[in-house]
Amino acid sequence: MDFSTPSRVADLLPAIRAFVTERIQPLEKRMPEGWSVLEPELERVRAEVRQRGWWAPFFHREHGGMGLSLMEFAFVSEELGRTPLGHYAFHCQAPDVGNMEILHEFGTGDQKRTWLEPLAAGGIRSCFSMTEPAMPGSNPAWMATRARLEGDSWVIDGRKWFTTAAEGATFAIVMAVTDPEQPNVYARASQIIVPMDTPGVQLVRNIPVMGEAGGGWASHGEISYEKVRVPLANLLGERGAGFVIAQARLGPGRIHHCMRWIGICQRSFDLLCDRAVSREMSPGRPLGLKGTIQQWIAESRAEIDAARLLVLHAAWRIDRDGAYAARDDISMIKFVVANTLFRVLDRAIQAHGALGITDDTPLAWWFRHERGARIYDGPDEVHQASVARHILRARGLPDRRGGA
Repeated sequence: MDFSTPSRVADLLPAIRAFVTERIQPLEKRMPEGWSVLEPELERVRAEVRQRGWWAPFFHREHGGMGLSLMEFAFVSEELGRTPLGHYAFHCQAPDVGNMEILHEFGTGDQKRTWLEPLAAGGIRSCFSMTEPAMPGSNPAWMATRARLEGDSWVIDGRKWFTTAAEGATFAIVMAVTDPEQPNVYARASQIIVPMDTPGVQLVRNIPVMGEAGGGWASHGEISYEKVRVPLANLLGERGAGFVIAQARLGPGRIHHCMRWIGICQRSFDLLCDRAVSREMSPGRPLGLKGTIQQWIAESRAEIDAARLLVLHAAWRIDRDGAYAARDDISMIKFVVANTLFRVLDRAIQAHGALGITDDTPLAWWFRHERGARIYDGPDEVHQASVARHILRARGLPDRRGGA
């Protein structure tokens, strides 16, 4: 593995960092005013990003993206992760990034023309509707939402929540059980494209997260699907392939999150160091003279660098061998980076004292909204158990069915 910055992005990174610092970070102070205030400002920034040729850095050139590899994008994503608005400004934000990927891989020609092309161009937004209130989100093979065939239509009934960015989205990709009697539980569900203005689709609420409901792209919706009728042609991929598509989406999606988290860690670390130098405990005695603060800085630097290398290694494995071969690497970065993020944020907030729990810096916002990092896309404990099982099975530990 080559530890140098890939040549395609090496010259880009200083320019992208300057753009993030000068054009995007100043918008953070408008975040408490809500999405309706932010969106027009961000659209102007997005137009500048497009003009500079930085649009959708991860996505295919044929759809207007930069066509970066996952390894190359990791470096760009870290720069964008330094602000909560960076990925949206560059059109590589969840959930659109994942939906674009699966539409490109599994969509029909008509589905690509109708949904992928305007989504890749940034003309519309989308959402991914899988998690349910009454079912464990860590088990995408188990859900209550049903889609049944009636004539030339799918009819969907169910309830979803934590459908990120549902408010204002043009369409949802809904995961629903289409074959409840299928013996293979992993072949029971399918994914279906549902326009959000279809009769029977109701955005029940934007779910408050740590006291904030948010709005627009920065929201998590609870959605009711009641007798929602869409054409058969809206099936994404094969019938019963919902779990396979979900895994194809969630694997790369997890590493996208981890890349962004490294950026959050680095910005938080910078704020921690700036505070250590500028804040005085008493006249002429900066906070950074305290041994505890020095320990936090040293530990944070080491942990961030270790997490970054783990993420880059996972990206390299995926680019070389594919997401399935790198599944343990993906699981490891998911829980390692999420916990690194939590520790670094906590130290930075503690060093800022009362200022740290205000919204005068992005630290408190991240602390509220990124606590979910240890939960979404599979809780830490699920990923840890998966990695451990694979290690122990290679040493002969029997599986749950009693086989070797």
